Amino acid sequence: MKDEYDFSQSVKNPYIKKLKQQVTIQLEEEVISYFKDLAKETGISYQNLINLYLQECVKSQRKPLSQWVREA
Repeated sequence: MKDEYDFSQSVKNPYIKKLKQQVTIQLEEEVISYFKDLAKETGISYQNLINLYLQECVKSQRKPLSQWVREA
């Protein structure tokens, strides 16, 4: 290893915008079980599967089918 490194010509990470943000979310046990079972079938972690599904929703502008009731 060198004693010093020259970073004057360095470039910012071009993938910085693609980094994931950690969040806490409350999901029903049935939802988690579904994605965990799917993870076993696919070999993809259930967290990544949930993220992939949500990405598809965003790209297709999919909205929930439930009818939301606003409380006054």
